[in-house]
Amino acid sequence: MSRNFPSMLLLALLFPMYAAAVDVSPSDPPLRQREGILVDLKGRGLYTYDGDVDPKRSICVNQCRLLWPPIAASADAKPKGQFTIVSRPDGTKQWAYRGKPLYRWVSDTKRGDAHGDGIMGVWHLVTLPPPVPTLTPQAQPPAKSGGAN
Repeated sequence: MSRNFPSMLLLALLFPMYAAAVDVSPSDPPLRQREGILVDLKGRGLYTYDGDVDPKRSICVNQCRLLWPPIAASADAKPKGQFTIVSRPDGTKQWAYRGKPLYRWVSDTKRGDAHGDGIMGVWHLVTLPPPVPTLTPQAQPPAKSGGAN
């Protein structure tokens, strides 16, 4: 075994974390799409709450906030595409998708977890519309010549 093996092993173990870390800039929402649903950077499902009717603020506080942690946005975060920023009663900011504040279900602890959908009939997993296929122009048949054959 070479002397470089421990450092190569460490690099192999840390590279995926580094790649994930550099994938998101501070101005980007810390969210991804996986199999048609919106997930956090750890691959856990994200949810909206029917009680959030004002697109500018979240009402999930106290015990609700403990069970459904909000997806925090930094104070200097800016809206990007369908992702907006809403205010929380404590003055912090939270990411929203299409005007609905985003949350995580506390029982979703590992990648792929999305068990909060439908809880109490008011919590919903954020599903994303399928991507619109890009249409490529079809080849046109050759133009017929005006002369007789």
